[in-house]
Amino acid sequence: MTSGIHHITLLTRKVQANVDFYAGFLGMRLVKQTAGFEDATQLHLFYGDAVGTPGSLVTFLVWEDGAPGRAGFGQLSELALAINPSSIGYWLTRAMSYGIRAEGPADEFGEPVLRLKDPDNIIVKLAGAPTVTSPAPWHGADVPAEHAVQRVRGTTMLTEEPEKSRAFVENHFGYRFQENRGNIDRLVSQSGDIVDIRNAKGFWSGAPGTGTFDHVAFRASDDAALSKTHDALKKEGSSEVNVHDRKYFRSLYVREPGGTLIELATDKPGMTVNEPPATLGQKLFLPKDPITDLKDLKVVLPQFSMPGEPRVNYRDLPFVHRFYTPPNPDGTVFVLLHGSGGNETTLMPLLNKVAPRATLLGVRGRATEEGIPRWYKRITPFSFDQQDIKNEAEAFAAFIEGAVKSYGLDPKKLVYVGYSNGANLLNSLLYLHPNLVHKAVLLRSMPVLSEYPRADLKGTDLLVISGKTDAYGKYASDLETRLKASGATVDSTVIPTGHLLGDADIPVIQKWLTNDE
Repeated sequence: MTSGIHHITLLTRKVQANVDFYAGFLGMRLVKQTAGFEDATQLHLFYGDAVGTPGSLVTFLVWEDGAPGRAGFGQLSELALAINPSSIGYWLTRAMSYGIRAEGPADEFGEPVLRLKDPDNIIVKLAGAPTVTSPAPWHGADVPAEHAVQRVRGTTMLTEEPEKSRAFVENHFGYRFQENRGNIDRLVSQSGDIVDIRNAKGFWSGAPGTGTFDHVAFRASDDAALSKTHDALKKEGSSEVNVHDRKYFRSLYVREPGGTLIELATDKPGMTVNEPPATLGQKLFLPKDPITDLKDLKVVLPQFSMPGEPRVNYRDLPFVHRFYTPPNPDGTVFVLLHGSGGNETTLMPLLNKVAPRATLLGVRGRATEEGIPRWYKRITPFSFDQQDIKNEAEAFAAFIEGAVKSYGLDPKKLVYVGYSNGANLLNSLLYLHPNLVHKAVLLRSMPVLSEYPRADLKGTDLLVISGKTDAYGKYASDLETRLKASGATVDSTVIPTGHLLGDADIPVIQKWLTNDE
């Protein structure tokens, strides 16, 4: 049977930094970008050689602003990439020029190795392995061909059950013992790559999150080999075995006795099944039977630029946020405030339909209730923490000031769109920070301040859209009356819906924007 590593999958927190490291610094080719197979709203990137050969692939699930994980037993802990041994000096110099700290070179099982850390603090080892080469090296980066990353050299498995873990990998995935050094057993495959089984007794347990490994995938030559391993695992009574069609390969998942997730993936159909080699990685693809259409996903998934291309340089500001820049922006910028349980991307598909050429700045509320994001704390469904509203309004105003400076925005041309909880923070901002918002759409909004300070809202243009059957809708008229009395220009519409947003909101917003121009 064919044996060896097919791919290794990890979790990253910031997609742009990830692309800059793997495609930029390391010079690997981005060979595929897809919506996630398990979660279509999650971006999945594949790096590899020129054609995405099995064994060259390193893939990342993008958990933008996700919580960091912790390496420990039941996980992988290191990613090793094969280079020519004579290239160690080149990579040491390159790391210094990029401001990346490198440790080594050191000898590991007779190979010179440089240790680096990627932007998520994942250990990446460049291992001098002259016999581990790619059949299709990538020459499209600025790394000279003779120094290019060839393929995956291997990985390290942390386990409290080293004997059982080693036997499992040997018996089912075609690896054989090569050498022991201290608490590490090195296993080697027919393809020449390695798995280091490290005795992690006394370590802490691993915790999933950004900066950790999700799984290692081993190679199956075809469906028959996959089926044979599936039957053997079931007969042995291994952990639950799940089989999937991943379009580019068919695979099964199982956990080895030490807890690490292992996938077995077929070599074919391969990365070129739905795009030619010349344009690999340039187009976003959907998994089978997606729950969302491609247009919506393109707006929701985090954007990135390839090395050397123009990009949005994100700033470290008080609120988690996301930019969406359309292919041909018209200069309009919407600032989006989600409702309870939403996040920075929730309103993006709707507003992209309203104005396809608008830039979208989605912001995530910092308050939480039972683990879901909100903009301020509430006491009951109809009573709210007044001090928290004031605190978060002040913090949001500071965020907007920072965003205007950092991203070069014109504060008087920003159009704010808030839904429910987000709209309520917006209508509070009008009074707590009256010079901040000049134009806004309030969707399913109600007054939430117990006392309203005096504010002159002349020159402020507002659209209030309420739902006819919305339980909160009866409060909208009070809000409109107050806003008009303060001098704001208010257009209001009641649509035949409840509290949820939908397509009925789109033409109302479009008409208001057109009439206001």
